[in-house]
Amino acid sequence: MTEPVRQFVEGRRAETVRRLLDATVEELAFRGFGSMTVRSVAERAEVSRATAYSYFSSKEHLVTAVFWKRIQALPPSGETRTGKPGADVAQVVDTIARMLAAEPALVQACTTALLADQQEVKRLRDEIGQEVYRRLTDAVGEADPSAREAVMTAFVGSLVLAGSGYLPMDQMASHLAGITDRVLPQADR
Repeated sequence: MTEPVRQFVEGRRAETVRRLLDATVEELAFRGFGSMTVRSVAERAEVSRATAYSYFSSKEHLVTAVFWKRIQALPPSGETRTGKPGADVAQVVDTIARMLAAEPALVQACTTALLADQQEVKRLRDEIGQEVYRRLTDAVGEADPSAREAVMTAFVGSLVLAGSGYLPMDQMASHLAGITDRVLPQADR
């Protein structure tokens, strides 16, 4: 499991990181991403600014770490597969969408934070992408690699649409199921 911070932490340090991540969610709800700072998160978590920066390089890093933790906490995928790629993709996406729908401020923040050109953000973005890709490819099954890539691209696009307010979060799963059914050849269903 990848650590969301700059260094491996355990014990009391892990508690400090948890407080910072919890404070990030609170700050997003209270201030929004644009007004949130590492300093405001540190104050809310009741830790020094230097301590916060020793674990997180930026507010984008904080938000990406929260999102990574949320992805890691999702229930395992694949336990109730139907064998129908569209339905199985919808199930995977619905699990992720329900998690995101519960935290609209996090979704809006992720729309910007995940695109940051920072080493720590890139590392976590790659981990998030690999986990989502694993879940989606498991759902799609033995499809052509280009079809799997199309489903992943459609998922990312749907996240951007949802984060921008153009696609209701509760419609993401059915939206992706329809795309999956159109992308995959009949033989793969």
